[in-house]
This record gives sequence, C-alpha cells and structure tokens, in this order.
Amino acid sequence: MFATEPPGALALSIPDRARRAGLVEWHATNIRDFTTDKHQKTDDRPFGGGPGMVMSCQPVWDAVCGVEAMDDRPATRVLLTPQGVPLTQPLVEDLATKPRLLLLAGHYEGIDERVIRKLDPMEVSIGDFVLSGGELAAIVLMDAVIRLLPGALGDGESAGQDSFSPIGPGGQRLLDCPHYTRPRVWEGEEVPEILLSGDHGRIAAWRLEQSLQRTRERRPDLLADPPDQPPPA
Repeated sequence: MFATEPPGALALSIPDRARRAGLVEWHATNIRDFTTDKHQKTDDRPFGGGPGMVMSCQPVWDAVCGVEAMDDRPATRVLLTPQGVPLTQPLVEDLATKPRLLLLAGHYEGIDERVIRKLDPMEVSIGDFVLSGGELAAIVLMDAVIRLLPGALGDGESAGQDSFSPIGPGGQRLLDCPHYTRPRVWEGEEVPEILLSGDHGRIAAWRLEQSLQRTRERRPDLLADPPDQPPPA
C-alpha cells in the first residue's frame, strides 16, 4: 500500500517482465484516500509523549478493508516492520504460493498497536536496521517473491541454485558457489580447471563443496541450525 506506484527495481528486469507477461500484477494504494477529515491526516502524536508521530487506526483499517474488497482472492496481510520475523528464503518461498499479498508499509514511529492487533498481519523485517518508511522493504519482498513465480526467470532451475537454496547434504540452505565467465585468464588469474573439464558430475561435486566451504566461512549458522521453516501464516 504505497502513496504512488512502487518505483525502482520493480520497473526493471525480472519483475517488469513478469508483470508484462501477466504473471503478476501490483497496485498502489494511498492511505490518505481513506481519511475522513479535510486535511487527509493519517497520523497523530503518541500517547505518553515522545518524538515522532504514529499512524492512526481509522485510515489504516479502512484502507486495508477497501483494498481487500477489490478482489475476491484471499489476501495474506503483511506488515513491513523492524519488529517482524526475518525475511528468509523459506518465508519468501511460502509467500510466493499465496494467491494475493497485501503489503502494508508503515511510517514515522509506526502504526497504532490496536489496529495492528485487529488486522493481525504477518509482521516481517528485512533486517536489523531502520528505514524511513516501509515502502523500500515492501519492494525488496516483492522482488524476492516475484522471481520465484513460475515463468518469471529465463531458466526455471535458476532459483533452485541460488544462495539459501536447500542443496546441502542434509537439506541445509547454503550460500552459492563462485561463478566464472570469459575470459579464461584475467589479470593473471585462471578459471578453475575443473570448470573446463566438461565432466558435469565432477563440476556439480566441486560446486557443492565450494558452497559448503563458503557457507562454513561466512554463514556457519546456516550449517549449525536445522533447515528453516516459514512461520505459520
């Protein structure tokens, strides 16, 4: 639910191609359109004092209900907030199976807790940092979901080989292996000989070992924990 059409990466490359191919559609909704006062006010000062403003219950509630009424498909409500569960690949995969997502982007100090409880959305965070608004986080989530839709990628197997795909020997989600392209030698460094061998079995084994090594070095937590499961919807 944006004030204007989502900008940036969604207008380029994979998301734009998916939209033009009819694989996905998205619409922006301005919460101000659902206010009831002449100033179209969507926020107010927080009870208890303190800096910043808090988004009010009425326009948020009416906006969500109004958007949901526009389409018969059930909507999975998602609130982008630093207080949410981490956006992980398993969660993205789960969201990609939903017929419709309703993304709510907060602003200021956040949204009145009463309307959050009444809406009962899935609360999702894209990382342990704070943005000026939830729109950018929503765009990140949209891009991650869209690329998993059938037909969105040029090669249907691409997504299954990305970082965080469950390719480990125990189903662990590993980081991707290193990749190389032409020229064969650059700045005195050669492409690993195994990749030139034409032996697809050995190449696959090398790539798996490289993924395991890179994951051990950079994200050992992925190997220590059991495979992630998405939170309940």
